[in-house]
Amino acid sequence: MPDDPEAIAIERVTPDVDAGRFASKRVVDERVLVEADVFAYGHVELAVRLEHRRKDERRWRAAWMAPIGNDRWRGEFTVDRIGEHRFRVVAWRDHVATWGRDVEAKLEAGQDVRVDAEEGARLVEEVVKRADRATTETDSLLAWAQRLRGGIDARTRTDLTELVAIARTHLCRADAVVFDATSAVWVDRPLAGCSAWYELFPRSASPDPARAGTLADVADRVPDIADMGFDVLYLPPIHPIGRTHRKGPNNRRDAQAGDPGSPWAIGSEAGGHTAIAPELGTFADFDRLVLAARRSGLEIAFDLAFQCAPDHPWVREHPDWIRPRADGSIAYAENPPKKYEDIVPLDFECEDRAALWAALLDVVQFWAARGVRVFRVDNPHTKPFGFWEWLIARVRETDPDVLFLSEAFTRPRVMERLAKLGFTQSYTYFTWRNTKHELTEYFTELTQPPLVEFFRPNAWPNTPDILHETLQHGSRATFLARAVLAACLSANYGVYGPGFELMEQTPREQGSEEYLDSEKYQIRHWDVDRPDSLRHFLARLNEIRRAHSALQRNDTLRLHGIDNDQLLCWSKRGGDGEDAVLCVVNLDPRNTQAGWTSLDLGELGVPDGAPFVLHDLLTDAQYDWRGPHNFVELDPRSVPAHVFTIGRGVAG
Repeated sequence: MPDDPEAIAIERVTPDVDAGRFASKRVVDERVLVEADVFAYGHVELAVRLEHRRKDERRWRAAWMAPIGNDRWRGEFTVDRIGEHRFRVVAWRDHVATWGRDVEAKLEAGQDVRVDAEEGARLVEEVVKRADRATTETDSLLAWAQRLRGGIDARTRTDLTELVAIARTHLCRADAVVFDATSAVWVDRPLAGCSAWYELFPRSASPDPARAGTLADVADRVPDIADMGFDVLYLPPIHPIGRTHRKGPNNRRDAQAGDPGSPWAIGSEAGGHTAIAPELGTFADFDRLVLAARRSGLEIAFDLAFQCAPDHPWVREHPDWIRPRADGSIAYAENPPKKYEDIVPLDFECEDRAALWAALLDVVQFWAARGVRVFRVDNPHTKPFGFWEWLIARVRETDPDVLFLSEAFTRPRVMERLAKLGFTQSYTYFTWRNTKHELTEYFTELTQPPLVEFFRPNAWPNTPDILHETLQHGSRATFLARAVLAACLSANYGVYGPGFELMEQTPREQGSEEYLDSEKYQIRHWDVDRPDSLRHFLARLNEIRRAHSALQRNDTLRLHGIDNDQLLCWSKRGGDGEDAVLCVVNLDPRNTQAGWTSLDLGELGVPDGAPFVLHDLLTDAQYDWRGPHNFVELDPRSVPAHVFTIGRGVAG
């Protein structure tokens, strides 16, 4: 016979990531909606409470959970500080509520409840007797016991709900059941949940075609990038570049004198991961750049590429950190058939890995101390999972506001594991999702449980490594459409510029996703003021995102029907449900496309049959719609997208 017969079951608690192994994610001031199946044998009423606290707090804060049907209960709390929060579900049998329910049923049937009234009085007295401490409500409960002994008249019957509510806060919890594990929620600052990124190579930032760019030139560009509405300015590596096996233009192996090489081939006689390439400037220049960005409302994202050029000081000082080949030579990086002779991978499983890992942590903390709070991490999927869990946890101990973007274009489960381990945001397959079916299927997956609890997508139409064939063969409308898709389907997005706003689309060769004359291998000069630039369009998109809370989240994304495979229609709603944005994009860059919508009006907050007004935030046009079925036509020669807000009534 068991010592403690099970009376209450608590199951399927959400949010949950791998049975509590990993934390779900939120940002400051965001609510955590918790659900659980809670039930008991027999017909007893239950009291179910959601308890939560910050990790550094000793006492639990509490909120009642309410039944939503089929033994499912729901409660919520709001996270108010960066760091780890925990919650748990607690339940116990609510004998006073059970008594009140049964008395009401007997009264409804006209039965005598005099004995029940006495039993109720004794229940209340027992609650008072076993309460942890006396409170101002103790006297109220004792008064209720006396009142019940006088019988249950019409007024007392009406007030029974008040008694149940008071007694519930004092119930004897000797038989309380706590779910067998607390669940963790990691809370980031708001930038983690919504951000617009702009990537820029410092050496190509010079306004003078006669010289290469510097960090000072980047600082001069900061106001323009801020004016475009971006939140994060991401710089590829700014460290000294190795000379051994340096790559020439277009990834040629025969670099000539003066070729700058790839920024990801890190390390030379000038230093390694805690040094700045002399041609880019000094630490004073970097500090001025960080300050200029901060004053303009931008943050600098720093590239973490944990690899070396053959000339990196670590290769000489710590040869055991490098895995040799069978012939004793240094192994360079490969992703067959691709070869990166200018890069040497680190051996994260070497015998001296404790020292290697500590050195890499020092790199992060070095730049964090210089004001960097955002890191874009190059190829994290090529390093052990345990390393990232260890490093991110160590960084959070001293700098919990630091954010990490995972650049891992690899298998889905690997990308998801990195997100679970602590990466704040993740690159996605958005670049390769271009048809209506692909986009619908992919973003439905990203914005529904379980992924929405831990995987924050960051959508990029292009990167220095990826020029998708859609852009190669597209038109201006293609770039506009991809910008709207990225910025409005995902709360986090980015562009590699100025290549994107200047519509760079020439590949290195047929079938390649590499740019011709890629900035990865050579210096470029950009006319950022070119009349056909998309900078004003991007600025408007970012302005819209900042003004509408609906576009600052992912969990409310809903795809709507529209009877044309070249048109994609979706909506998002803000946390309060009041702000709703409806988007329609023409995926055909050359032809006008039209169709009829099949809207879920409930998702838009529109009553059935009521007229509503759509205001296009891109063109300022207004449209009167009614019901779920409405006509849409988009000409890619103008703007291939609608971004609507929804109002009531009919436009004048």
